[in-house]
Amino acid sequence: MRKGVIDLIRGPVVIGSGVPDIQLGEVVEVGEERLLGEVVEVERERFIVQVYESTSGVKPGEPIYPTGKRLVAELGPGLLSSIFDGLERPLKTLYELSGPFIGRGLRVNALDRHRKWHFRPLVKRGEEVSGGDVIGLVQETSVIEHRVMVPPDLRGRVAEVWEGDFTVEDVVAVIERGERRYELRLMQEWPVRLPRPYREKLPPEVPLITGQRVIDTFFPVAKGGAVCIPGGFGTGKTMTLHKISMRSDADVVIYVGCGERGNEMSELLTEFPRLTDPRTGRPLMERSILIANTSNMPVLAREASVYLGITIAEYYRDQGYNVLMIADSSSRWAEAIREVATRLEEMPVEEGFPAYLPDRLAELYERAGRVVALGRPEREGSATVIAAVSPPGGDFNEPVTVHTLRFVGAMWALDPELAYRRHFPAINWLKSFSQYAAAVEKWWEEKFPGFSKYRRRALRLLTVASEIEAIANIVGEGMLPDDQRLILLASEVLREGYLRQVALEGEDFFCRPEKQYLMLKTMMDFYDKAYMLIRHGVPVDELVALREVYELMRVKEDERGLEAVKEAAARLNEALEKLAEKHGVKLGGSSG
Repeated sequence: MRKGVIDLIRGPVVIGSGVPDIQLGEVVEVGEERLLGEVVEVERERFIVQVYESTSGVKPGEPIYPTGKRLVAELGPGLLSSIFDGLERPLKTLYELSGPFIGRGLRVNALDRHRKWHFRPLVKRGEEVSGGDVIGLVQETSVIEHRVMVPPDLRGRVAEVWEGDFTVEDVVAVIERGERRYELRLMQEWPVRLPRPYREKLPPEVPLITGQRVIDTFFPVAKGGAVCIPGGFGTGKTMTLHKISMRSDADVVIYVGCGERGNEMSELLTEFPRLTDPRTGRPLMERSILIANTSNMPVLAREASVYLGITIAEYYRDQGYNVLMIADSSSRWAEAIREVATRLEEMPVEEGFPAYLPDRLAELYERAGRVVALGRPEREGSATVIAAVSPPGGDFNEPVTVHTLRFVGAMWALDPELAYRRHFPAINWLKSFSQYAAAVEKWWEEKFPGFSKYRRRALRLLTVASEIEAIANIVGEGMLPDDQRLILLASEVLREGYLRQVALEGEDFFCRPEKQYLMLKTMMDFYDKAYMLIRHGVPVDELVALREVYELMRVKEDERGLEAVKEAAARLNEALEKLAEKHGVKLGGSSG
């Protein structure tokens, strides 16, 4: 067996020699303990390896064993409901082998080699198949049907196919191409750094419903889109991502904890298995995969964890599912890239990051998308990427945030002032943006005519209110004309009654699209009618004194849902009609 030798060790970076045909990106086993590493640079006589585990105690002169393979993900039934580390090792199995701290050099298969799955073929002997064709089905969980596909680079005629109970390593079909025969199993492997191919990329036109009104209404993300959520320490990035992952309408959720604090990941790992999926009534883990590479785990495995997550997302996307991948956080991932670059003595640029940081970020976000998958039957799937960014000191001008904004279609900017006021989610509606708003407008309009007009007017109202607030802070709100005071009142109704939600369980934990529309319409109709009263001389103080206005701000939490909103709207309209009658004003319909 060919093997090299360690010449030099620089922390997690090992320089070796003695393997002249070694390839860039090849996986190697380093030292007597066979620590897992990846070749990141090849010179004439030597090669450089980044090791994904601690190299403490490893000495020059110890062997390096090439494997001839790239860093790959195991893909097949059994991924769902699992919790992996950054190298796709099941944490439960690692705990059984080494206790609460992961031992070095442990080799564990990602997929259980003993569990059997019932395979039901969809193809017959003699049938021609090609890459991406679905040859059979496996019921992976009660809610997700696993579609076993022909590997993308393979085509031929089905020579044999069997139905029955198989492990992921058992042969379920044989394909012939000329004189060669290829065995197909329930499991396949794919290099994590290589995007999986597809037939056609589709425009992102269908919104991913998160249940958070500030997102779905004002800064939506389309299925297949890419979003960043930057914010300083304590602004609620992880909490917001937790809620989105728990209640969004994605078919499959992949949560990658990349360099985050262990207590935050432990909360997620404890809470997720106990949650019930509101769509199916089954445990939420049956359509979820958790990848945990916390801050106390090997730093270089962070980089692999994000690539692993997006590769699994593409795999389920190719089966025709809408997949959501959450990376928390991409800043820790970028820091791992910076550490490797420093060890390799590469020329640093902004804040020590290597010059190729934008390229790495682009590689990640470009793998998001809504596509027509390869093969038959024709199926559409999507992979949506939402990544947290943790800028030091909340500075959005630092390199990771700046470069990330070049490649994403939406930004949900978290505001420390909102977070400290317990406003959840603390997304600043003046700093955030979404390029998907126009793309998903058709979807909203088909279901709720007039929604887009209400949305644009509400955003405009919030923007104007912020300008008026700046003046009110100087001269006092009482010195403002009544029409401006009305704008401040309407913006408060929007901020407290619409943009703010509860972070815990309850009716307002997740807001359905129909409730979002009705709430927004009611609030904007209130502004229209109140403005008409102001124009006819009704004092704004009489509007401020209406109890029904403040009931409208609290109706979001009423457990009766839509019925409660309708009742609140009726009571508010009745109060406005009485006020109009008192002053001899005739109210028409709303302008919305």
